[in-house]
Amino acid sequence: MRSWRGDPGIWRRGILIGLVAIALALVLLLHSRIPNTVGNLGSLIETFLPWLGLLIPVLLLLGLLRKSATALIAVLLPAIVWLNLFGQLLVDRTGAGGDLMVATHNVNADNADPAGTARDVASSGADVVALEELEASAVPVYERALAPTYRYHAVVGTVGLWSKYPMSDVHPVDIRLGWERAMRATVRTQEGPLAVYVAHLPSVRVKMAAGFTARQRDTSADALGEAIADEPISRVALLGDLNGTMNDRALNAVTSQLRSTQGAAGSGFGFSWPASFPMARIDQIMVRGVEPESSWTLPPTGSDHLPVAARVKLDTVS
Repeated sequence: MRSWRGDPGIWRRGILIGLVAIALALVLLLHSRIPNTVGNLGSLIETFLPWLGLLIPVLLLLGLLRKSATALIAVLLPAIVWLNLFGQLLVDRTGAGGDLMVATHNVNADNADPAGTARDVASSGADVVALEELEASAVPVYERALAPTYRYHAVVGTVGLWSKYPMSDVHPVDIRLGWERAMRATVRTQEGPLAVYVAHLPSVRVKMAAGFTARQRDTSADALGEAIADEPISRVALLGDLNGTMNDRALNAVTSQLRSTQGAAGSGFGFSWPASFPMARIDQIMVRGVEPESSWTLPPTGSDHLPVAARVKLDTVS
């Protein structure tokens, strides 16, 4: 810093870096205002919003190399906004309690080792397990592999639920697809009934011509949100692959009603996809009427997604 003293250029240099820093701060601060009218640009940015923080050290380094006080001061703006948005995720909020452990896993229809994947998930100790993207020919394999651990189970279309506790009121949930990719069941725990929803929302794609194509997913999210809003049981858990993050405003019909266990009781971002290099948490465990105690990702299986798990406390609602 001594070499900067008496150098009037420290305020004139790095103007472009400063402008980029201000633009980054505005994107982070006003991401919900970015329109989805062109290529669902807003949802695309919100899906990978935490990663924009990687630009901050780059801009900081450039400001130092340019010996620009203007740039360094400007870089403080996106740093403060990013920490306000995601700083709490850098703190370990996990607890040791919980009455029930739940897990969800998109097992991948092309999974070459469904039996091994089932055993891996069962070995986690989860009391309730939701599986998505179940290939019809592989369902008997999962059933046999999970039967020793889970006495009760139900499969609806391409999703299924396995439980150590009795289940009732099992039925499909219409998410406006024309085929079954969501279900609901009442799990009769020792602390009382828990309404469990399992959902696999449609995939999204990023295309050069069309942008972020997510209309079908957004429609299904709205339908799922309507079903959850009509749920009469006070304790609710949603397990599944939502093909979207908590930041994506297109999932607001769901996220506005439920708490993310990772956001409430996790450590880190809990990215779950792709398994080889997780970049986004699109596999979610969300709850209402119960208290999240801890949330984490499980080790990789034969799928392209990581399983996610959570422990929740059920005796918070009478």
